[in-house]
Amino acid sequence: MAARTVAKDIITLRGSAAIVSEFFAYLVYFAIDKLMSEFFVGYFSNQDMLPTGLILVILYNRGVYPEESFVKVKKYGLPMLLTEDEGVKSFITNLTAQISEWLEAGKLQRVVLVIMSKATSEVLERWNFSIETDGDVVEKGVSREKSDKEIMREIQAIMRQIASTEQDYLLSGVFDVLAYTDKDVAVPFTWIESDPKLIANPQMVKLHSFDTKIHKVDTLVSYKNDEWDEQ
Repeated sequence: MAARTVAKDIITLRGSAAIVSEFFAYLVYFAIDKLMSEFFVGYFSNQDMLPTGLILVILYNRGVYPEESFVKVKKYGLPMLLTEDEGVKSFITNLTAQISEWLEAGKLQRVVLVIMSKATSEVLERWNFSIETDGDVVEKGVSREKSDKEIMREIQAIMRQIASTEQDYLLSGVFDVLAYTDKDVAVPFTWIESDPKLIANPQMVKLHSFDTKIHKVDTLVSYKNDEWDEQ
């Protein structure tokens, strides 16, 4: 009787870091496409401290770039427009490389996207992505098992939820990227100090999570309460 070979879906630390960092890369692209942001900023923070670190600013004015500056793709089951602007692409490449480095070291605790009013800088939305890392994988170099298809389905569910959050004020919004790490992580030279950009008395909505079996990402969105809803 012939033996049957069973294939296993092995997830390594580096592979998991690549999946999670790619998720954040497309999230930034998606934010550019959806929010029509003029600029975005990266911030660094050590856990339990106000964000300290370095600022990475890219001015982005969508009206400046012609249609041929974008390429249409489908990712996580959603259509997206990816900018071909070299400055934006360089920013996202550097951002994801830094996120991947922190993930592989088990040092990244959360990434936050903050949506603000272009006119007043008031924080309107705060997308908090908390990250739990399997310490044994980082320390011992072991791998875990989970299929890529299952992970992609989980990420797709999050992106669809984000895509369904239509807000009129986002048409003139700007957004910041904040990263929270362990205290012993050296501050990258390209990031600067920032306040945590919290929302007072927010409306909070928990979205889906995804788990590579090495990195688990939980999503919580805080919205500015509409004054009309409070009356």
